[in-house]
Amino acid sequence: MADSFDVIVVGAGPGGSTAACYLSRAGKKVLLLEKAKFPRDKTCGDALSGKSMHVVRELGLVKEIEKLPHAKTTGVTFSSPSGACVSVPFAKTDESREGGQGYCMRRIYTDKMFFEAAKKEKNVKIMEEFIVGEVIFKEGKAVGVKGMDLNDGRKEKEFYAKAVVGADGVNSTVARSVLGERAALDEKHSCDAVRGYYKGIKGLGGDIEIHFFESCLPGYFWIFPLESGYANVGLGLVSYDLKKKMKTERKNLVTMLHDAIENEPLIKERFADAKLEGKITGWRLPFGSYRRQLSGEGWALVGDAASLVDPFSGEGVGNATIAGKIAAKIISGAIDAGDISASRLGEYDKEIWAELGPELQTSYRMQQVGRVKFVLNRFVEKAQKNEEFRSLLAASLANEDAKKNFANPLFYLKVLLF
Repeated sequence: MADSFDVIVVGAGPGGSTAACYLSRAGKKVLLLEKAKFPRDKTCGDALSGKSMHVVRELGLVKEIEKLPHAKTTGVTFSSPSGACVSVPFAKTDESREGGQGYCMRRIYTDKMFFEAAKKEKNVKIMEEFIVGEVIFKEGKAVGVKGMDLNDGRKEKEFYAKAVVGADGVNSTVARSVLGERAALDEKHSCDAVRGYYKGIKGLGGDIEIHFFESCLPGYFWIFPLESGYANVGLGLVSYDLKKKMKTERKNLVTMLHDAIENEPLIKERFADAKLEGKITGWRLPFGSYRRQLSGEGWALVGDAASLVDPFSGEGVGNATIAGKIAAKIISGAIDAGDISASRLGEYDKEIWAELGPELQTSYRMQQVGRVKFVLNRFVEKAQKNEEFRSLLAASLANEDAKKNFANPLFYLKVLLF
């Protein structure tokens, strides 16, 4: 049947395109559906994490990054509510950041890079501007999708497959179809954020900057360098906290962003001649600190549809690509075995939480600690003075074992007392 495939992947962002690539390389016939037309933008912080680069290298895309507009990053600058500031370089031994160097690249380029990789795969058929309206079930099992083809007079069409992958973002149609009310986001495990592109910020270097300004607590303000003197500038807060702040202080994220730029001593002079390109845009991030069901009878979720965003950094592309790779492996094996049951696909949930779960929980604890102003001040001040502590910070940016220190209460006791 022309309308039948091994796997239908809904959403061609990094998670969906990665899944399509790995499924194709496993010999599976894939239909990749995307509601937009590439190139299309995605509001994001734009940094490519070490995890992202692992998949980028496996898919042979490093040279593609070098061809696209980007900035190379060499570390992270942190500032505390007291105004203390420290720069922590990426470790040169970091395997995911060759030579201690990372990348920041606008999502309009990043997503197109992954999409073009999927497009080149011989077993992948792509349909852009196709809006999936629902998952088709047969005897409780996902067997296809129904939607509207904007390229064919908005004609309603159905496609069938042995498995359906939902990679269609935070407002995932697939997630709502398979999870129902359980697809709703928890305000304490999601974040609202805004970002804008600025040019002409003084002192812009190779560091990703994360600023814990008192005016932004319990969230943080960021400056991520981009190509040609541009920077991604943004602000994010946990949805629950933002809701309270809007009620008690009558502030929203856009006014908070502008207030920080105009009034925070650490950056106001740096933004004196900076110009905003386009508009400030916003989005919601579903944190992986809440464990969503990731698979069932004939279906699996990846990326934001799976609620896998890091609760501390807000980074989602790396976890999305890792999830896409793992989902492809499990689904491919299930198809080969002729068993697409919830029990068989449940191996995907187990592997995801084994691979990403400990780090997500550590990041959640770090997020909670980051709400305490005194701890943030002490943390950055200690990093300023102590080279050993800075080395630990550098290692934690790349190494899960080093990051585990931040989940240990004794670690914070040492920070506070010594």
